[in-house]
Formats: sequence, C-alpha cells, structure tokens
Amino acid sequence: MSNVRSMYAREEASKRVLLLMSPSTYRAGAFLSAAQQLQLEVVVGIDLPESLADYWHVPLGIDFSDTPTSVRTITDYAREHPITAILSVDDSASELAAQACAALGLPHNSPGAAEAARDKLLMRRLMSEGGAPCPVFRDFSLQEAPEEIAQRVSYPCVLKPRRLSGSRGVIRANNPAEFLQAFYRLKRIVLSEGYAEEETTFLVEDFIPGVEVALEGILTHGALKVLTLFDKPDPLDGPFFEETIYTTPSRLSQEVQQAIAACVSTAASALGLRHGPVHAELRVNESGPWMLEIAGRSIGGLCSTILEFGSGMCLEELILRHAIGEEIQTLERDTHATGVMMIPIPSAGILKGVTGVEEAAAVPLITGVEITAKVHHPLVPLPEGASYLGFIFARGETPVQVEEALRQAHRCLHFEIRREIPVLSMR
Repeated sequence: MSNVRSMYAREEASKRVLLLMSPSTYRAGAFLSAAQQLQLEVVVGIDLPESLADYWHVPLGIDFSDTPTSVRTITDYAREHPITAILSVDDSASELAAQACAALGLPHNSPGAAEAARDKLLMRRLMSEGGAPCPVFRDFSLQEAPEEIAQRVSYPCVLKPRRLSGSRGVIRANNPAEFLQAFYRLKRIVLSEGYAEEETTFLVEDFIPGVEVALEGILTHGALKVLTLFDKPDPLDGPFFEETIYTTPSRLSQEVQQAIAACVSTAASALGLRHGPVHAELRVNESGPWMLEIAGRSIGGLCSTILEFGSGMCLEELILRHAIGEEIQTLERDTHATGVMMIPIPSAGILKGVTGVEEAAAVPLITGVEITAKVHHPLVPLPEGASYLGFIFARGETPVQVEEALRQAHRCLHFEIRREIPVLSMR
C-alpha cells in the first residue's frame, strides 16, 4: 500500500488545490492532512479581510460575501500559480468555488446549481419541478403580518430561513400561537445575520413525519455513487431539529435504501448538481423517502472521521482525488459499523468545565471523545446556535452496539454551564 501511495504522490506532486474555508471550520485539519498524504500543494483561502489576512500571514484572504471581488482575487492568483481544483470545505464558500471554477474552466458544479443547493426556496422549487418528493412549501416576507400568515398555513408546519445552515432558525409550530413565537424568533436570528427585513423571505413547509437519514455521496458527470447512508436513531420531531447520533450502515431494508438513493439522484439532477460530494437529508415514512435538503459538499463537523474507504482512505482523501481528476478504483466503505454523536448544547451560558471525558473514552467500542467547545466561552443552543459541545466516535460490529456505546459515553460526560447569557425574548 505504501508503494501505491508513493506512486500516486509522485504523479500528483505538481497539482495545486485551493481550499476555501471559514476561520471556524471543523474540517481544515482533515483536508490538509489528506492533501499532505497525497503530496498535493495546498493553498488555503480563508474568509478574512485583507488586513487581517496579512496580519495572520494567511496566503489568500478572501471576503466570501463579495463574490465578484473574490473571484478576481482567485483568478489573479491562478495566473501566477495554476490551480488544478477548488474546493469549498463547508457551505460558506460553495457558491464562490463554483463561480471561480467557472471562470478558470475547472470541473465543478455550475454556479446556478451551487446557488440552488444553498437557497432553500430555490431548492424547493427546482425539486418540485424535477420530481423529487419534498414537503409542500410557501414563502413569505419578513414584513408580512405574522398573525395573517398564521391563519393561512396548515399545521404542523416548519419555519425555515432560506440561507442559514445547520438547522439554525428551523422551528416547528403546531398551532397559530406557536407560529407567532417561531416567527419572531426566526426573524431575530435572520436579522442578526445582516439580512435586510424588506428584502428577506422565509419558508413555511408542511412537517413530514418519519425517520430521518443522511446520505453521503459523490457525483461524477451527474451519476451518483452512494458512499454511505446514515441512520439518525433519535427522533427529530421539533420544536428544534438538533442532530445528535449518526450510525452506519443503515438498518433500513435494501429496497428502502435504493429508493433513498434514487430520490437523492433525482434531487441532484433537478438542482443541476453534477460534480463532487453531496450530503443529503431525507425523511422516510410509509409513503417512501422525502427530500429535505441536499448540499454540494460533504458531511460537516468532525463526522467524516468515522468513514474509511478502500485500503484506509479517509473521506477527505477520496474527495481530493476526485477533485484532481483521479479515477477512484474502489469507493467501498469499511464493513464495520461506525457512529458519531454530535454532543448537543443543553442550555445557554458560559462553559466552566467538563468532566467524565476519560470515563467516556473508556466505554467499550468508543474510539474517541473530542470536546471542541472552549472553557470560559459562551454556549448558544439551537435554534440560535451553530455549533456543538464536541463529538463522540464509536466503532463495532453492529449499528445497535455502536448506538448504545455512544449513549453510554454521553452519560459519562458532565458539563458545568453557568447561565450568564440572558435568554432573549420571543419578540
């Protein structure tokens, strides 16, 4: 295996990859390590003003919010330093990556497809037109009277901001009174992100009951290859939709798994996604699979740690090989059951301490416990927050064993949170 890797390294040594990432991304280390393994030259483009980029000695400081200027910065850089591929490590720069690739003639999803994968309203419209089953939806302006909207929608429903990720601002309402509370909370979250009230709309969708799953895949010329299907054993019924446990392989029947893959393939085609990784979220009930969302990126956080392909290839290495045009001989996942828990934040406050980490790590089948929240820093739970306390990883013979190990390890952890952050009012 080492000889094979050395051969690949010599072949790819002259290839340069631009990785676009936010300063707070969890995924920088995994991609940089995989690129080093492949001996690829990596340039990191970070979402920072030029002055801060110079101060922190960042090779390429880019303002992700100013796409035209950022595309010019990237193309100017590429004239001096030819680029083989551009990857957005997370959602934050997926549209910029598509625009820059289009300008440089590099393989990537089209800018229109990248936009559709980020804008939930455009996503829903294209999915509906393309035949991918998805919830009934309507969009409303933040300036509309919520009392009137509350009388025009059906219940239970889910309110969603169009562009926030990680379930931020996603709130279930079961009746008009809950709708009003959810509306003002969502509005406050969206406006805090700098969106203008008079220009911003949000979605109201029918709530789809059922179990939730996540599909990890990769597209080549529009053809979907499923890398793995995750079960989410915890019920995600609201009012907020904080994800916790992912386990794989899925416990669903092969027939249902095939229907899920077909649904994701239809959705990707409807949006125009044709190249690179995809991460899709679906609900499954007696009517079959329903598309919730599909993103033109791989799974977030540190969750990719549990995935291994071929002879020890991590997900990031697989994505990089695909991005530079290398044909991947095998995409088969390791046969062990694996799982990850994204440790939820139980309440707002200041994290004062964490105990029980060693006990959690000692639980059989647990392969790692990583606390990513920083002591003496504020914690903000969903729907306002966008992060977790950390991650627990497990590996075993069956998904049931892995799930129980994750729950047992979580019970070992204790977080001291001082409630020093006032709870914001609903209005």
